[in-house]
Amino acid sequence: MRLTKFTDLALRAVMRLAVSDEGGALPTTRKVAEVVDVPYTHMAKVISRLQHLGVVEARRGRGGGLTLTGLGRRASVGWLVRTLEGEGEVVACEDDPPCPLRGACRLRRALRDAQEAFYATLDPLTVDDLVASPTGPVLIGLVGRGPK
Repeated sequence: MRLTKFTDLALRAVMRLAVSDEGGALPTTRKVAEVVDVPYTHMAKVISRLQHLGVVEARRGRGGGLTLTGLGRRASVGWLVRTLEGEGEVVACEDDPPCPLRGACRLRRALRDAQEAFYATLDPLTVDDLVASPTGPVLIGLVGRGPK
């Protein structure tokens, strides 16, 4: 299974926000985009979706920036990936034209089981788990290359 670029960026963003220094200036969407080396416009869409899910809080103006919410820290990585990826299956048996094997195919069931096993592996993990050492210190040390 391969994650969409959108989900990949969302996971990188929440991981970066999880290690942000609460005492210092809050990172902005632009800064997170620079640090994970993606265009600002892509990251802005990701942050907007994460806000809608209640995972990230964004404050405007002086002293503003992005913070990871309590839900963002405690939520299952499996839940987050499922939510961002949607409920689709690994294969598209019902596309146009539909697969002629769809009524008697064992592959579809095997792939669905594999997809659920993938998510089951992610379910017990939280964002805080993902940024435990050695990942957290590396994330803190990342410096962007500049605006894209």
